[in-house]
This record gives sequence, C-alpha cells and structure tokens, in this order.
Amino acid sequence: MKITQPEKINEYYQALVDKNSQYLGCFYACVTSTQIFCIATCSARKPKKENVVFCSEVKDALDAGFRPCKVCKPTQNAHSMPEPVATALKLLAQKGQEKLSDYHLKEAGIQPELVRRWFKKHYGMTFQAYQRMVRINTAYQEIQNGKQLIDSALDSGFNSLSGFAYTFKKATGLNPSKSKEKQAILIARHTTPIGPMFICATNNGVCLVEFVDRRMLETEFNDLQKRLNGVILQGENEHIKQCKSELNEYFAGKRKEFSVPLDLPGTEFQQGVWQGLQAIPFGETRSYSEQATALNNVKAVRAVATANGMNRVAIIVPCHRVIGKDGSLTGYGGGLERKAWLLRHEGADFKE
Repeated sequence: MKITQPEKINEYYQALVDKNSQYLGCFYACVTSTQIFCIATCSARKPKKENVVFCSEVKDALDAGFRPCKVCKPTQNAHSMPEPVATALKLLAQKGQEKLSDYHLKEAGIQPELVRRWFKKHYGMTFQAYQRMVRINTAYQEIQNGKQLIDSALDSGFNSLSGFAYTFKKATGLNPSKSKEKQAILIARHTTPIGPMFICATNNGVCLVEFVDRRMLETEFNDLQKRLNGVILQGENEHIKQCKSELNEYFAGKRKEFSVPLDLPGTEFQQGVWQGLQAIPFGETRSYSEQATALNNVKAVRAVATANGMNRVAIIVPCHRVIGKDGSLTGYGGGLERKAWLLRHEGADFKE
C-alpha cells in the first residue's frame, strides 16, 4: 500500500536519512528518479524527498515497476531478524517452557518494545502471545503422544488445568481432551530474495509455501485445516527445516530440483496437475494446453488453470513455469513481477 499520510512520509524520510534500523521492514522507499526501492538502512546516497514514494510492502514496490536496490538488497534484508529479536528467541529456547518476561529482556539489554513491534509486524501477534503459542504447540504434540493433560499443563508453565484449557482452546479452537482428533500443522516464516514466505508442514511433509502478502491467504489456511483435519500452530519440524534449506539453495542458484516430502491434499485431478507441474524441468515453461495434453485431456485447459491456481506450494510445485500460449505471463498468486523474477532466475524464455 502506498503511504499517503504527510506525517508518516516525514517520519519515514527522516528514518531513511538516519538509516534507522528500527524501521526495517516498516516501509520501502521507492525512488522515482532511478526506479529503485530501498530499505531504511540503505547506505546509498539519499534521494531528495520529492523523489521518494513510500510503500508498506515489497509487492507494492515491485508492482509499481521499481527494482530492488543492489546496495541494500531490500527483498533479502528488510525482513531479516534483528539481533535483539534473535537474542530474545535464544533466551526463550534456553528457558524451555518458562515465560520470558519484559524484565528478563531488559536484564539482557533488549528493549521489549522493539521485540514486541517486530513480532506484531511479522507474526501479527505480540512476543508474549508468540510464547504462549509455542508452549501450546509443545503441549499439543505431547498430548497427541500420550502425555497426561495435567502434566502438560504444569510443564507448560500453567498453575491450573482450567487456565491451561482456556489458553489451549483460545489458541487452537479445541478443548485439550479433543486435541487427538486433529493433527498439528506447523507454520514458520522464511525470508527469500523476493519477499517473506510462510511454510506449513505436517508430520508427513510440507503442505504450504506461500508469500505472506498473497491474496486470500487466510482463506487458504482455513481450507488447509479442513482438508487435513488439523490446527495451524507456530513451530518447526524437520520438513520445514529441510524446506528452508532447499529454498535457500534454490535462490542461491545451487538447486534445480526439490526433495523435501510434500503433503498435498486435493482431488485426483488436482494431484495429477500438480505432479505435472513438478515434471516441468528447471529453465523450461509450459502452456495450459500443453499441460492438458500431458494429462491426456486436451479439453481440460480451463480445469488445469484452476488446479494451478489451487496449488499451495509455490516454487517447489512450480506453477510459475506455466505461461500463456503466446509466451506471455499469466496470473500468479505471488504477483506477476515475482513470476517474472523466478523465470529469469531459472533462465526460462517468456515475453517480458
């Protein structure tokens, strides 16, 4: 979204001049004279204020035709975790299920406000809410593995079973005693050169990889929970860790194929379309009609396009490799600029 409030523009421009790291990820400075966009800490020469347009998201800058600055690399660095936040997470890991309070943060030389603001911006919740979610996530999986409710409650830092049950239900929508009926779908955030992404995984494999600014993402989460009979919780498992590693290798130009296990609920037809997408070689493209032909159903072009749009695992199930019959770009959930970036990255031919 373009920033139009004069007071915000003044505030952000001053932050850009000061290279204020506390504004990382809060805005993108789009320079109209050079057609590039930067983050708050960019060390390049500062533009005149009248030559700067401020946007709130990477996608807004890309869609407006601005290119990432080669100095500050905004798509890679804007959402990087600041050192105080990383330290706070390390302290949280050391304390296990014990609550990490503002007092503990201050004692470690960390400003609680900075951590709170970062989590609100990137996770849509406060750091304290994130801690509760992590504790509930651990308890959820313990209960599924047979641990007694009272033991999970006490080990999670709750003084009473009723308080644990209330927090558990608020986080998951379930009573603890009913948690065995649904599986845990873990969700983690991952930064890439073209913007941050969410990765979701069950015990069977990765079930979602989407840009955080994708339209209708909340609807996608709800649909995924219904199809997998699960509950989305903050956390990581081995599949998510492997996915992050393989995505990093892909963006670094060191990987052309993915091996991370996938868990893709869908109809038989959708499964066939998604398998067809994974069969498109790196650096090549296909049209919808070519996809339909490969499925031995030449009349299913529209249905193929719909199934492509239902793909929840971006990049790994490479729907970005499907373009128009004339070589032009067609729709993409992450935005056409990202689609073009991915195809250029892979060296594929298409109409610019």
